[in-house]
This record gives sequence, structure tokens and C-alpha cells, in this order.
Amino acid sequence: MKKSLLLVVVLTLGLGVIPYLGLPAFYQSLLYMVFHWIALATSWNLLSGYSGYFSFGHGAFFGIGIYTTAVLTSQFDVPFLWTLPIAAAMAALFGVVLGVISFRVKAVRGELFALLTLAATFVVATIVLNTPIDGGPGVYLSAVPVPSIGPSPSATFYYLALGAAFLTVVIALLIYYARFGTGLFAIHDDEDVAEVMGVPTFAYKVAAFALSCALAGGVGGVHALFVSYVTTGDIFTVLLPLTVILMSVLGGTRHWAGPAVGATAITILLYSFTSGDSAVLGKVAMGVILIVVILFMPEGILGGLLKRFARKPAAGPSAADAARFGQASSAGGATPSPSAAGQAQGGPSGKAGTQGHDGGILLSARGVSKSFQGVQALRGVDLDVQRGEILGLLGPNGSGKSTFINVVSGHFPLTSGSMTFDGKKISGIGAHRIAGCGIARTYQIPRPFAHLTVLENVALPAMFGAHQLERRRAEFEAWHWLEFTGLADRAFAVPEDLNLHQRKFLEFARALAAHPQLLMLDEVLSGLTPSEIDEAVALIQRIRAQGTTILFVEHVMRAVMALCDRIVVFNQGEVLAQGLPAEVMARPDVVATYLGKPAESPPQPPEPAGARAYA
Repeated sequence: MKKSLLLVVVLTLGLGVIPYLGLPAFYQSLLYMVFHWIALATSWNLLSGYSGYFSFGHGAFFGIGIYTTAVLTSQFDVPFLWTLPIAAAMAALFGVVLGVISFRVKAVRGELFALLTLAATFVVATIVLNTPIDGGPGVYLSAVPVPSIGPSPSATFYYLALGAAFLTVVIALLIYYARFGTGLFAIHDDEDVAEVMGVPTFAYKVAAFALSCALAGGVGGVHALFVSYVTTGDIFTVLLPLTVILMSVLGGTRHWAGPAVGATAITILLYSFTSGDSAVLGKVAMGVILIVVILFMPEGILGGLLKRFARKPAAGPSAADAARFGQASSAGGATPSPSAAGQAQGGPSGKAGTQGHDGGILLSARGVSKSFQGVQALRGVDLDVQRGEILGLLGPNGSGKSTFINVVSGHFPLTSGSMTFDGKKISGIGAHRIAGCGIARTYQIPRPFAHLTVLENVALPAMFGAHQLERRRAEFEAWHWLEFTGLADRAFAVPEDLNLHQRKFLEFARALAAHPQLLMLDEVLSGLTPSEIDEAVALIQRIRAQGTTILFVEHVMRAVMALCDRIVVFNQGEVLAQGLPAEVMARPDVVATYLGKPAESPPQPPEPAGARAYA
């Protein structure tokens, strides 16, 4: 990150001398537009590129900034520079209100969110047009004095736009490398899983939206004085969001510098067509470029170049991180390594580790019910998980096992009942807060974050789980768990390059990186070969050896009988039986639940008299 930040600073300082080179004002105006679009595209990308919530309302936030500055300077004689933070604040306020309302509704994602933001643009335009803010004729700023920042008015606008672009790009860069950015990228790939792993998705989305709107509003304030005359018809259009989308997608939405690359290319392209009296042809070219990028360059120019030419990092943590964080671990600052924990308990051995747990209740569920539009998935479940045990959760398909895990992890809110974990009530709180309490889970069908590397997938729960580690420490921990699960050589691969066995073990590594007290395994053995099952069972034994409590949902009975201290059998959303594995599995009602009741022979009709003699 430091090298990237230094590059941005040096480039900005170099561009800062251009107004003193004696070039014609045309070049300053051209560069003004380049910086203007860089700032707008990058600010849009903070929400839409990083988190995946495509916004078509960027024109509304840009327009709010324009009209805030226009009204304050022309009607209330507020100094121009003072209006810029106010313009940013007004746009951010509108974004927060819109975000709080829309992000509360789980269904408002994808195209619905895009349409909502587009509708907001027309609402704002209507309000502005039909109130004294504009009133119809527009707002003139020709009498507003231009501050003396550069050697000429054109140089002043040049520096204002350069400053806006610099600020926006630096903010995008800092977020990209921060915990905030990692959380936004996780939201982009799978928001529900990100929440379960500890990412406060609602707060992150609102914050990203507010920041995106504030930057757009500030850019709008600068542009108001630049154009000196503003009207709703020119500002609140669909063209602006489409342009910033094209710029961001062309450059690459998943990199902090992508929108800057795309904005520079598109702005220069449009100016070249405009100077040749081919403005219409330039717009056609924009449309063609957008189609080509979507079809053949989904990662954008910068994304494609980095994928092709970027050097692969060295495998394993750096020597500096190993020295720094290794000393912290030896001082008691981190969880001991699985191998050391296993040796401390006499080696990894299935049920042998049960002697180490204290028998206290870690998770308690009372009267837990969950219904889906009338379908009762759980019916008054009472269940306790003892600290340090492996509790098997069994039952036929549709019996409510995975639903129980979803309810405990906060993926689904419970309909009624209560749950406590480690003495604290967790029913009714957000999934990210439950993860912070020390609960982690895997998914029956692996759900890795598709655009993050294996290393980044495992580092994320270390950043947002119970310990809330900073990024470098989280990556160090991630290397530790990748080695534990045998995935260290695949650290820089993306999940789509892994086979099913490796993706299952990636689920293990992600869950373990959160340092959970309770690990819930949802059919982690399904789809594996017998030898892969043996590897997974050995891994679970090693996890158990370090004292982790495990809730084990599985259909592979040899693994259940080998690993579990107790089992609970669900049937039609209710607890059918619980106790020691051998005793429970021998119960007739449990056998009937799995295999069905034996069919009774139909009664035979009596033979007619004399029939046997006749035969």
C-alpha cells in the first residue's frame, strides 16, 4: 500500500506544475475534465464496484452538490470554498437516508437497488425544478468570484479538480487495503456469508454509500462554478451514471486505480471525437466499448493486466511478519498452533479428547422454532451443546438440521424461542455479532468468496471473527490455517480453481481462522471419496484436539460413530432422541425414521371348503 500511495502523491505533485509550464488554457480545461471524471468514477466505485450495489443515482448526488454550491454562492453570498464541504455533507445526508431505508430491505439488491437509485435521481430533479432552488430558469454563477488558487482562473479550476481526484483516489486506495475494503469485497461476492463471518454488512454499505455520495457532492460543487450556469435538464440525466459506469468497468471495478484508468481513456477519447466534429460518433464508440468490455474484458483493463503480468507473491508469510507475530504468539497473544495443542492433549484422537472438556453448557436452545411462510422447519427445539464435545446432529433430509445451524449462526432469524451462548443471549442479534461471540460454521455446499484468493478467503474471518485482527496479522493467521488444512500451496488461487475436496477444506480453514469456541460443520463430508472422508475425519480429530466444541451435521454414519460423544436426532423439525451414539441408533423409532417401518403381510383370505381336496 505504501508504494501505491507514494506513486499517487508523486504523480499528483508532478501534475501540479503543469499550470506553470505556459501551456494554452485548453490543455488545463481538458485535464480538468479528466480529473473531474476520475473523481466521479472513483467515488461511484466505492459503493458499486467494491460492494457490487450498482447505483444509477450518481447524478442525483452530483446534482445535489452542484445546486448546494450554486444556491449558497449566488443567493446567500457564501464564499465558494466554504460551500464545498456543505455540498458534500448534503449529498452524504441524502445518501445515508436512502441507504438506511433501502439496505434494511433484504430484497432490495441487484437491479432493484439500481432502479431505486435511478428513481431517486428523478425525484430530486423534480423537487429542485419545482421549488425556489431552481424554479425553472436555472441558477447563474457568473457573478461568483473565482478564488485565487492558481496563476489564472483556468489554473484554479485545474487545481480544484486535481485535488478532488487526488482525495478520491487516495480514499479508494486506503479503503482497498483496509478491513473496510475487505468487507465490501466480501459483500460483493456473497453478502449473506459475509454477515455470518462477522462483516457488519448494513453499516459497511451505509458508510460506503455515504462516502460515495459525499465525494460526488464535493465534485459537483466544484463543477457548479466551472460551468457557471446550472439547470436540472443538464445535470439530472441518465448519461452521467452511464458514463461513470463505463469508465469504472473499462478500467476495472475491483481495483482502486481502475476507474482512474477508465476515466482517463474515455475522456480523452470523447475529446478527440468532439474536436473532430464527431460528437455523435464518440457516443456510439462509448456504447461499443461498453459492450466489448462486458463481453471480453469483465475484469477491465487494469484487472486484465494485473492478472496477466503481476508477479506471484512468495508462498508463506514474510520473514518480518513471522518474527513479529511469532513473538506475539509465544507471548500469549494468539491461539496456540493446532499441532502444539494436539500434542498437549496426547495427540489427535477422536473421542479421547472428551476427557478434557469441563462439561459446562456452551450453547443452549430453548423452544426454538422457525417457519417459512407457514412451513414449520423447527418446532420447539430444546438442545444443549456441552463445552468441548462433538455433538452429532442427525436426521433425514428436511428434518431441520441445517435450519438449526442457520438459526444459531444468525443466517435466519428465529420465529420464536431463545438461545444463549457462553451465558449470553444471542437470539435476536445480528449474524455478525454472533460471529463475534465465537461461533463459526461451514456450508454444505461450499460458498467461498469467488473473487478473493484462498488466502484472502481465510484471512477475512480472522479480521471479523472473535479476535478482530488487523490485516497483516490476519494474513499471518490465514497462512497458519492453510498449512493446517493442507492448502498452503493453493493460497493465491481463486476458489474456482479448487476441486471439491479442496473447497471443503477451505471451508474448514475459514471457520478455524475465526478462532471459534463453537464450530458448526454442515455435511462437510458430502460428495467426498472414501479416502477424502478419512482425511476430513482426521482433520476434525485435530480440530477437536485443540479444544474446539463441534456441532456435527452428517449422514456418513461411520464418521458420526467414530467422532461424536453424543448425538441428537431430528425428525420433522423436532428432537426425536438424544444420548450416546450406540444407544440412540439402536432405538426402534430412530431406525424407523431412517429406514421406515417394516411392511406388514396382508391378511390371506380363507380357503373355500373342499378346495384342497379338489386340488
